[in-house]
Amino acid sequence: MSTVNTQMNGQSLDIAEKRRKELEQLFPGIFTETRNDQGELKVTIDLERLKAELGEFTDIYDSRRERYGMDWPGKRDCLRLIQQPSTATLKPCREESVDFDTTENLFIEGDNLEVLKLLQKSYYGKVKMIYIDPPYNTGKEFIYPDNFSESLDTYLQYAGLKDSEGRTFSTNTANEGRFHTKWLNMMYPRLYLARNLLREDGVIFISIDDNEVENLRRMCDEIFGEENLLGTIVWKNATDNNPTNIAVEHEYVHVYSKNRSVLESEWKSHVSDVKRIIEKVSLELTSKYRDRDQLTDAYSTWFRANKNQLWPLDGYKFIDEGGVYAGIRGVHNPGKEGYRYDVIHPVTKKPCKEPLMGYRFPRETMDQLLANDKIIFGNDESKLIELKSYISDFKEKLSSVIDIDNRSGAYDVRALFPEIRTAFENPKPVKFLNSFFPFLLKEGDMMLDFFAGSCSSGDAIFQLAKRDGVNRHFILVQLPEILDEKSDAYKQGYRTISGISMERLRRASAAVRSEIAGGLDFGQHADLDLGFKVLKLNQSNFKLWQAPAKDVSDEELLEQMELNVDHIDPNASQEDLLYELLIKAGVMPTEKVEQVELAGHTVFSVAEGSLLVHLEDDIDQALIDAVLAKAPGQFICLDKAFHGNDQLKTNAVKTFEAFNQGKEKIDQIDFKTV
Repeated sequence: MSTVNTQMNGQSLDIAEKRRKELEQLFPGIFTETRNDQGELKVTIDLERLKAELGEFTDIYDSRRERYGMDWPGKRDCLRLIQQPSTATLKPCREESVDFDTTENLFIEGDNLEVLKLLQKSYYGKVKMIYIDPPYNTGKEFIYPDNFSESLDTYLQYAGLKDSEGRTFSTNTANEGRFHTKWLNMMYPRLYLARNLLREDGVIFISIDDNEVENLRRMCDEIFGEENLLGTIVWKNATDNNPTNIAVEHEYVHVYSKNRSVLESEWKSHVSDVKRIIEKVSLELTSKYRDRDQLTDAYSTWFRANKNQLWPLDGYKFIDEGGVYAGIRGVHNPGKEGYRYDVIHPVTKKPCKEPLMGYRFPRETMDQLLANDKIIFGNDESKLIELKSYISDFKEKLSSVIDIDNRSGAYDVRALFPEIRTAFENPKPVKFLNSFFPFLLKEGDMMLDFFAGSCSSGDAIFQLAKRDGVNRHFILVQLPEILDEKSDAYKQGYRTISGISMERLRRASAAVRSEIAGGLDFGQHADLDLGFKVLKLNQSNFKLWQAPAKDVSDEELLEQMELNVDHIDPNASQEDLLYELLIKAGVMPTEKVEQVELAGHTVFSVAEGSLLVHLEDDIDQALIDAVLAKAPGQFICLDKAFHGNDQLKTNAVKTFEAFNQGKEKIDQIDFKTV
């Protein structure tokens, strides 16, 4: 008798519980477990922590004692840093880009913390997958701003974009007392902001080694929620022949989802290098041989010669007119009593050995499978029958153990930079990344890597596009870390890690285009996005109004006011201004931009006219009327274009207000001046 309870409980929606679940998705770190006087475990909400996450730091929260663990010294500063908005911009660099006007891929040079803040409006909830390979905290130095409140200033000095004012850069070495906490302080705000960018079904993959694997997991449990841990992949990447207690031959990848409840039930991928090779051979042989015996002999000869390279598909050892196939026990009933009947062997005419639990299908289904030649028989009736499974139907699973030699990453780079002996230290292999990228990234999906390093992740996206003809997009972020003057890359003219990273993307793109043009690939490749748009972190093109000090003189106050009248950097191009406005208006910088003529003015039309931007120094009523006729979602112009004509500006405001009157929000025009 069924024990499933289908009776309604007769109660209305538990609003409080629903709100708690919503809070848990937004702020997983505010839920804590406590025990009452009876020793019962209870989940409570840390209200002071919730206030801090919303930017309100109370005396109670500030007075809490900090301790190592998930309340390490400096964590409160991390939360303050997260709340502090960025005033920076991303400067477009056409000359360093590939397909600047059409690509949806981004390479951003700059401090990833500032960049993550700038991406919050444009990419909030839009990234399907994040992969990062952060500093492993092995005792080598890594750089991050020493003063949390001066992140942008410190970066600008480091990158040579601003004169030094005596500030320093913090490094982290194994002999420092705050070795772990400094790494945590560097990682925590970046992961916190990164979570915001994930889609509800988004997933983050984080490479790490033994030095911080436990701290990273506890930190991610807090940021993403322990219930959203999908698992940890073990990457066997080396053979260590050094005489030590334990030869370390592996690293890890922690995998967390943003919201596990909305993920697909299983991950499968059609993308497989071995499958592709077998399918190509299958196509060639079935086209050449019409006789089944000749076809079988030809494939068997090839299979025996290449079997050692066909794992994990080395069971696909048969072929017929339908292609290469393997035998699987899909006809056997798993775990409970199935159907019982005789299946006659076609040669011996005797009943074949029956599975222990019987057959999975009823007799009618088995007869249909036999009629369609989908059953594999042994040499005689003593072997259990099997079901044909064609290679075309095979889907890869994502294993928790990946066995790929880490040295192949250096070979990937060497193929693109034959003139440089060592372009990058320990670059991630493209093959390693593409052992899990295809499981997550479908057509049009976005991948973010904000510790891009050698840009293996971007190269991997290009390689995937070549293999299956599907466009996936990326955002890569890399600090312009200075190269050692003794390095091979420096001697070849490169000065920063980001510089050689961009060049790798250019060469990887060119190599894929060349292979496609040369017919070395048999996928579909129409309209592949093999470009990338370069943006560089810099200080804003707009001077921000600073409230004067109480003791400032009248002359100094007047000087400040005059500076803010003409508050636009005179060296900034219209394109520089446009991209800053796009980012701060919440528009993706990869949206299509066109220049159009309206009422005698040149206007930037963004995203097929949903945003119009006027950056000339003059504006008139005719242009305003023309904008109203186009009815964009947003219209932005320079405040100085009104030349102090308050009447014209007032009329413009009233004109847009009149247009919006009585309309739904989606049909209104948002008018802004800068």
